[in-house]
Amino acid sequence: MPIDFKALAVPGVRALQPYQPGKPIDEVARELGLKPEQIIKLASNENPLGPSPKALAAARTALDDLCLYPDGNGFNLKQKLSARLGVTPEQLTLGNGSNDVLELVIRAFADSESEVVFSQYAFAVYPISTQAVGARGVSVPARDWGHDLDAMADAVNERTRIVFVANPNNPTGTALGRDALVRFLARVPENVIVVLDEAYCEYFEDDEFPDGVSLLADHPNLVVTRTFSKAWGLAALRVGYAVSSADIADVLNRVRQPFNVDSVALAAATAVLDDEDYLQRSRQVNRDGLKQLAAGFETLGLDYIPSSGNFIAVDVGRDGSAVFEGLLRQGVIVRPMGGYGMPQHLRISVGLPEENARCLEALQMVLESLNG
Repeated sequence: MPIDFKALAVPGVRALQPYQPGKPIDEVARELGLKPEQIIKLASNENPLGPSPKALAAARTALDDLCLYPDGNGFNLKQKLSARLGVTPEQLTLGNGSNDVLELVIRAFADSESEVVFSQYAFAVYPISTQAVGARGVSVPARDWGHDLDAMADAVNERTRIVFVANPNNPTGTALGRDALVRFLARVPENVIVVLDEAYCEYFEDDEFPDGVSLLADHPNLVVTRTFSKAWGLAALRVGYAVSSADIADVLNRVRQPFNVDSVALAAATAVLDDEDYLQRSRQVNRDGLKQLAAGFETLGLDYIPSSGNFIAVDVGRDGSAVFEGLLRQGVIVRPMGGYGMPQHLRISVGLPEENARCLEALQMVLESLNG
């Protein structure tokens, strides 16, 4: 009789469903008999500008040393980040994308006796990683598609070890202001780790950005996580980081794999921090794209959730999976939200102006077809 390896897995892992990433262009092309160049992908919140020339040049140079292990401490990137953020290198933890540092926090501070609090409609990694270590996830009902911080503070008890807050939130795009965050942090006990996930923070308008890093000095239990995958355009290289007290960073580095960020990623991330023009172009393209998509949804009579990220969730008024499949056949890849408990919503990433226009045109065709 063959061994049932699933039965050998720890209980939290046995009950998990694998994370379903967005469909890649090549797979859709094969399935539907389309050419890759006929397809636009607006499913994974990627930067439509392509990578920064400075990042590309640094990455190509790093290829010459592929036979060598990367700098396990990420010295150059930490130096650049610490200067930019006004923190010490000892406060930084590098990760294989920000997903990696989110998991490091859970592995370091949660176990089967713990509870982890997060919001309804929050990033899927929070409950997945919580369940994998055997901790109990506490999902707090959302308010207006976003975090209900008062209810989340009320959910904290003596078993709570971690609270996750995403700002802006994925997949809904909702955002929290500085005053709300400060009031919330004041209510959370100091022995509970608060993770402020700022993966999309660069898309905030300057006068609205609450900047979690600026709150660290008053809240030693706070961990701020960020990524180079979105506004900085390095999604394929998987590099992110956490900013925290030096004491928390020391704990995270005890469970971090020694070479978790590769040399090409380190070089590209270090270089892209000097490309302020690229960042500003990314923000402008995103700002204009959100307006373009929102105007298109209004023309189609569709409700949507105003977004502070580089994506927008739209209510298509029916089963979103059917609309998703219809868009696929038109060569437009978006993200259905049924897995987030939002079955009528699609999450559409901001593309270039012509990609946004094509998406809206295809969406109108699909809805008209389904409506008969």
